[in-house]
Amino acid sequence: MLLRAFDKFFSHEASGGILLMLSALAAMLVANSALQPVYDGFLNSTLTVKLNGEGLEKPLILWINDGLMAVFFFLIGLELKREMLEGKLKNPRDVMLPGLAAVGGMVVPALVYAALNWDYPANMSGWAIPAATDIAFALGVLALLGDRAPASLKVFLLTLAILDDLGAIVIIALFYTSNLKVAYLLWALLPLAGLIWLHHRKAHRIAPAILLGVILWFFVLKSGVHATLAGVIAAFCIPMTDKYGKSPLHSLEHGLSPYVLYLIIPIFAFANAGVVLTGISFSDLLAPLPLGIAAGLVIGKQVGVFGTSWLLIKMGVARMPHGANWMHIYGIACLAGIGFTMSLFIGGLSFDNPENMNAVRLGVLTGSLISAVLGYAALMLASPKTEKAEVAAA
Repeated sequence: MLLRAFDKFFSHEASGGILLMLSALAAMLVANSALQPVYDGFLNSTLTVKLNGEGLEKPLILWINDGLMAVFFFLIGLELKREMLEGKLKNPRDVMLPGLAAVGGMVVPALVYAALNWDYPANMSGWAIPAATDIAFALGVLALLGDRAPASLKVFLLTLAILDDLGAIVIIALFYTSNLKVAYLLWALLPLAGLIWLHHRKAHRIAPAILLGVILWFFVLKSGVHATLAGVIAAFCIPMTDKYGKSPLHSLEHGLSPYVLYLIIPIFAFANAGVVLTGISFSDLLAPLPLGIAAGLVIGKQVGVFGTSWLLIKMGVARMPHGANWMHIYGIACLAGIGFTMSLFIGGLSFDNPENMNAVRLGVLTGSLISAVLGYAALMLASPKTEKAEVAAA
């Protein structure tokens, strides 16, 4: 009976988002309990991996954010490549509406954040925090509606979120690289060359590519470029089809997805969502840093995604998703404001001060929660029970 219940839960589309939410809640409970010193001490404990004095020595929190999240970005890279070659990103016409909506949904939140923090130069490094969308959380909320919402909305949101992640990857590459060490980047060319050679040969075995990917991650990390980019680069070097006609990319994506969704992302959430609420009042949320993030996620995403979509559809450049109406589009624009994983990740790259990071967590959690509630409510109103049969028929 228990195993059946677990199987039913993990087979539901919303399970990833629910587990993510529970991990964040657990982090907040621990961070505001007597276990808080243990929580902080564990995350800041040092893990060292060295050979002949050369290697890595980092706090556990950075092993999670630089190491485990590289695996997360590796999966994102696999999904991007698959979608570009044979999926939702293959046809430019299908990409136009969610693609430009994603651009609007990144630019406007960044502008909202910048406007609220313009007089605080120390905060400006966090401009990209509200520009991100959490795929698992957003799709999890949409899945709670079941078949009450048109299937086209899931495609629209998924494409928007995937392109949003691609934009986040570009932002990290361009704006969050510091203390560049060219020698390590040159060393990184060796495993990259090996990965390209394996791709050209349409290699069947995945293990050599994984090993080269780990070596690439090490050199990229030591170079000062954020190591998660190594995950994306390695993913694009995995062959779509091998010399036997099979798909290493599909196999790897299918095998890796459960570990990322149900292990890596929850671990990241537990390690990064522990906002300390002691001494915090409503006025703290109105401080420029958390307010800029929350307003960017809630207002900026709505204006950016919905506004861009409205313009494109009204101008005849793009079409409304099949079976959808304007309230559906508004609901999706709200769900795009669930930043969570990616917002917390970029927040960690933007600030290393514990006080600032607590403000980042407060802004991200508040903005994401408001966006989730607004999105769910809007989609419920857009798809009343009386339309359920019509939507399903469509």
